[in-house]
Amino acid sequence: MLSPVSDPMTRDERRAGASLAAIFGLRMLGLFLILPVFAVYAPTLAGGDDVLLVGLAIGAYGLTQAFFQIPYGLASDRYGRKPVIVAGLLLFAAGSFLAAAADDIYWVIAGRVIQGAGAISAAVTALAADLTREQHRTKVMAMIGSTIGLVFALSLVLAPPLYTAIGMPGIFALTGLLALGAIVLLFKAVPVQPKAEPAVRVPFSAVLYHGQLARMNFGVLALHLTQTALWVVVPRLLTDAGGLPVGEHWKVYLPAVLISFAVMIPAIIAAEKHGRVKPVFVGAILLLAIVQLGFATLGSGIWSLAFWLVLFFVGFNIMEALQPSLISRLAPPGAKGAALGIYNTTQSFGLFLGGALGGWLLKSFGALAVQGFCAALAGIWLLLAATMTLPARNGSTPK
Repeated sequence: MLSPVSDPMTRDERRAGASLAAIFGLRMLGLFLILPVFAVYAPTLAGGDDVLLVGLAIGAYGLTQAFFQIPYGLASDRYGRKPVIVAGLLLFAAGSFLAAAADDIYWVIAGRVIQGAGAISAAVTALAADLTREQHRTKVMAMIGSTIGLVFALSLVLAPPLYTAIGMPGIFALTGLLALGAIVLLFKAVPVQPKAEPAVRVPFSAVLYHGQLARMNFGVLALHLTQTALWVVVPRLLTDAGGLPVGEHWKVYLPAVLISFAVMIPAIIAAEKHGRVKPVFVGAILLLAIVQLGFATLGSGIWSLAFWLVLFFVGFNIMEALQPSLISRLAPPGAKGAALGIYNTTQSFGLFLGGALGGWLLKSFGALAVQGFCAALAGIWLLLAATMTLPARNGSTPK
């Protein structure tokens, strides 16, 4: 058997990984661009002074994504990955253009619901698995996961100046155009899907109740719930407590993002190349819990907010790179599609719950309640992760 050194990724595998990560990134960039500025924009809409409705608008697409991830994955098994991805991107674009035309919060929520109906995550990751060999699949999954963290960070930098230049309707319209651009990329850059090889069938229940996968699924729910809930609060903190106009929020986001990537990359190398997956994994969760407590208790001045944002990005980006890779290793060989469908479903529920719960907690109890809840959730996640058995790099031996 060829070693990983003498059996590198083929040109088509590299092309598949890069192009699918780009498609995922274009779609997620459009979604994430809304987070840093929508809470500031919402009061200009009819009904937008209700922070509960604002939270629902932020998280609504996650609810419909949660319901459609597994059906989209199953449909891609039957009808092919690319047709399902195209259908999802067209729905996503339609919801974006509806939100762009909205003049009240309810139509924005409707547009976000339609955006979420374009739930292509499971189909994209399944296509990535189809187009790569087992020994290189982890690299491609990590590439896609890292792209999510990258575009989230990029959106926080780009959103404030874009909001100043084209407004929130312009950002929604740009989101729709990015989705249409992803369709072009799908046909121009992604290699042809090979014929599926017969695989050992694994009962869906065996994947759903798989102990290690269940912990990973809770983790991605907690991560994205925290991410969305935090951005119900952070833009207003920067504007009100930090005294920074929304058009200048990038002055905090950009340095925080750059510093976080400088810290995150060595951590990922330590995890993947030096067999330190579990310490890095657990450490990132602990960091996310500390960040929530820091936001809640250690001041809200501009420098304090910037410090905690750096640490949040470090933890978030590490988890976005590691989790999809670990799912691809933990899943039974004949049930990777099912495992990815469940994983993406719980991720979507986290996005929805983060917006809905974040808005409700902010309205009912204030920002401290949002941060305290997220800290408690991270604490539960930390306990679950500490008892996990994680696979080693390029193998199934626990590490």
